[in-house]
Amino acid sequence: MSDLTTSAYPGFLLEIKSRIRSAQYQALRAANKELVSLYWDLGQSIHQKQEALGWGKAVVQTLANDLQFEFPGRNGFSARNLWCMSQFYEEYRERPILQPLVAEISWANNIVIMTRCKDDLQREFYLRATARFGWTKAVLQHQIDNQSYEKYLLNQTSFDQTLTPEHKGKMEFYLEALDAQERMEGENSPIGIIICREKNHTVVEYALRSAARPIGVATYAIVPQLPEAYRNELPSPEQIAERLRLWDQEREAADE
Repeated sequence: MSDLTTSAYPGFLLEIKSRIRSAQYQALRAANKELVSLYWDLGQSIHQKQEALGWGKAVVQTLANDLQFEFPGRNGFSARNLWCMSQFYEEYRERPILQPLVAEISWANNIVIMTRCKDDLQREFYLRATARFGWTKAVLQHQIDNQSYEKYLLNQTSFDQTLTPEHKGKMEFYLEALDAQERMEGENSPIGIIICREKNHTVVEYALRSAARPIGVATYAIVPQLPEAYRNELPSPEQIAERLRLWDQEREAADE
């Protein structure tokens, strides 16, 4: 037991845990790339048969039934998903810039981006952001609903500096860190604002009653289109592409 209580053991344990988590992440990442690559190949084969032989719903449904029989428990071989694979290949086969990016995120997230984002630059933004920040499907859908792409173009948000926390405890942690590490001499202490779809005043009151730091709660609304007043302020497609390229370079440099 004396060996376990030495000052060297806690640090050693943290190092081992970190290496295990890193290996698990790399394994999942490799498996995801293989899965997306498989779906790309299947989509290419189905698309080519469609063009050459005029395959329609009946043939794809038969293929789905045969694959599900051969590989029971694999819901990825439904007729609907096979059609998505074909569309996936068709959408990205002539977009070499986007092709490497789709392998970095899950198939479910790829479907969300493919179906909800029709512009190449918008797709590139969400592909890179999802890979960089590890967004789940629900978070990705929320970001699209919240028009994060449009707001990023208008410099209304910077994902590298934003802290989007869901609980008071996290907010207080961030505020403490900012106060201790980032606040400059002469500046006031930081305050936090939690933005949510809706708020219950009673819940907010009790949740923040014991908060040691000033924290505000605000709601937001989602509009279907960018307001006319902001449309002329958007950068050109070339400027957008350049910003995304620089953003990717910064991510790669940070990963190194």
